[in-house]
Amino acid sequence: MSVLAHYQRRIVDDEIDELFDDLAAIAIEGPKGVGKTRTALERAKTVHRLDDPAELAVAEADPARLLDGERPVLIDEWQRLREVWDLVRRAVDDGAAPGSFLLTGSAVPDPPPTHSGAARIVTVRMRPLALSERLQSASVSLSGLLSGATAPLTGDTDVGLADYTEEVLASGLPGLRSLSGRARRRQLEGYVDRIVDRDIPDDAGVVIRNPAALRRWMAAYAAASSTTATFETVRDAASAGYEHKPSKNATLAYRDALTRVWVLDETPAWTPSTNRLRELGQTPKHQLADPALAAQLLGVQASTLLAGQSSGPAVARDGTLLGALFESLATLSVRVYAAHSEARVRHLRTARGRQEIDLIVERADGSVLAIEVKLARSVSSNDAKHLVWLKQKLGDRVLDQVIITTGPNAYRREDGIAVVPLALLGP
Repeated sequence: MSVLAHYQRRIVDDEIDELFDDLAAIAIEGPKGVGKTRTALERAKTVHRLDDPAELAVAEADPARLLDGERPVLIDEWQRLREVWDLVRRAVDDGAAPGSFLLTGSAVPDPPPTHSGAARIVTVRMRPLALSERLQSASVSLSGLLSGATAPLTGDTDVGLADYTEEVLASGLPGLRSLSGRARRRQLEGYVDRIVDRDIPDDAGVVIRNPAALRRWMAAYAAASSTTATFETVRDAASAGYEHKPSKNATLAYRDALTRVWVLDETPAWTPSTNRLRELGQTPKHQLADPALAAQLLGVQASTLLAGQSSGPAVARDGTLLGALFESLATLSVRVYAAHSEARVRHLRTARGRQEIDLIVERADGSVLAIEVKLARSVSSNDAKHLVWLKQKLGDRVLDQVIITTGPNAYRREDGIAVVPLALLGP
């Protein structure tokens, strides 16, 4: 057996360790290439790889053997054999000890397992690397901001606009981090090809009758990153220049298939249960799992983005494509940090679009951290106006207000609003 390379702990490792001390089965799920298997191998003593055709064939003949061996038992790419989910669930019901089973999955199969696994198998979402995991430069803690302490902020960074642009393109997929230029673009293109040609039919079990139309839809969706464009708008952008537009059912099938393989990672709209706000929009904000995938689908490079240019299907947005992809990078990072604090991430937009807040991080008690993302080194009162509006509406329910920037320093403005460069924000 080969010796595993040195493992760099991820933020999600803390969550997995805490859960595995008390729970018998954990499923680590997320898109291909985010590091699920490598993370699980740090804990497993018996490994079954169902993406190996030979091992899958043996497992299909005798699925129960997958539970055998020294525990923890890792069943990698479990969705290749849906019976696995119910087998593990029954083993938990029969009294399996904490730390017995790890499942990793790159898709939600269609049809799903016969039982949801609720109260038996706990799912942990793994996303691509957050920016603090890549740069190791954080000085401001999201959990601290969620505490509502509004303490002074410190920290300096020399990470600038060109560096953030590079991180948008570099991908948070660990296996691509050592690549650049043509090699990285080829790998990302191969990743997109695999999603369409293999992952969706093989892992999700979804038949796509027109792969070329799906790719066009993915490019249009990438162009809509960080917007709330309607699916009709995305469909029209995907079919511009073509005589026939895909039906609504077809585009919904594309969305469902890409969601099943964890490639779409929409930010839901914030709809609080105790709502003092009226006419909140319900449309999610569109995001792919990694902004590098969006950049690849649109065929843009650093020079294109830094020049303020766009490429690919035309979808209306406020600001530049680089601004949209910077917000995607910030959203990915904040979601990783929020999961560490058991908080959820949403966005706020009133129905008529008069007020918008890019990210709402909500604690279990309903208190929120409000975040705006600005592709700018400095901020103005205009950048803070929607944060001020929310504070006026909700009062102490707003724990803190933050503007994420590309600037050099973390500090608090005279009005108490935190200004934090993305490179300095961490869990």
